[in-house]
Amino acid sequence: MAAPSPTEPAGWPLDDRGAAYGDGLFETLLVRAGRPLLWDEHLARLARGCHALGIPMPPEHDLAAPLAEAGPGLEVLKLTLTRGSGGRGYRPPAAPAPRLRWQLAAFVPDSGRWWNGVRVRLCRLRLGLQPALAGIKHLNRLENVLARSEWQDDAIAEGLLEDAEGRLVEATAMNLFWRRHGRLETPRLGRCGVAGTLREALMGCLSLHEVDAGLEALMEAEAVWLGNSVQGVWPVAHLEDVEGRGLAVWPVGAAHRAFQAEAHALLGYPCLP
Repeated sequence: MAAPSPTEPAGWPLDDRGAAYGDGLFETLLVRAGRPLLWDEHLARLARGCHALGIPMPPEHDLAAPLAEAGPGLEVLKLTLTRGSGGRGYRPPAAPAPRLRWQLAAFVPDSGRWWNGVRVRLCRLRLGLQPALAGIKHLNRLENVLARSEWQDDAIAEGLLEDAEGRLVEATAMNLFWRRHGRLETPRLGRCGVAGTLREALMGCLSLHEVDAGLEALMEAEAVWLGNSVQGVWPVAHLEDVEGRGLAVWPVGAAHRAFQAEAHALLGYPCLP
């Protein structure tokens, strides 16, 4: 395989396989005063994705190059790696020349959702089962796009996704966590879904159990959260079904704050009283 090319300016050629087929990967990470948060976890997930897709992993200095342009505040860096151009139809080139692009943008988190919790709904769309792609952040995210198109009400912060067999997986852009019978749990992601870097870091510092569970787990839960490495952790206060009917309510309290504090310490976000 050819070595990855260095970072290129914005813009995709029409024959780029990432644009044509979703043949690539991306990472979205929080940058605080030029320092990337959960950098090791992002690099590890990107490496797993490269291995799964057979794309050469770029050297770390190429991936870190955009940080030289970071400002003093809070920003989000998106790294996009494709297989590049070439091949015939779906057949990939024998020696891919990956293409790395990036975008750095100022960011302000929605702190109101930290404090007050969020309203979420179940999605009609069910995620397909594909263990070969489970856990990685590949570019083909049409399932997430279709799920997110199910509602337009800005009061609904997220949608929860089940797989084709009715197991809880994630939200459209965040991982899912809950406490049930005093135990912290999160869906197992061996069949589909994205293994978030905040989720990975929390599994290293908390007793967080991966489980196969359906909606009944949330009905038994004492507290529920959504989280990712950019937004931090949102307590879930209200859950609705696909028709907007209420299913459960969780008053935001001390249990929510304890888990949130663990996550926010990893991202430099405030721990709330």
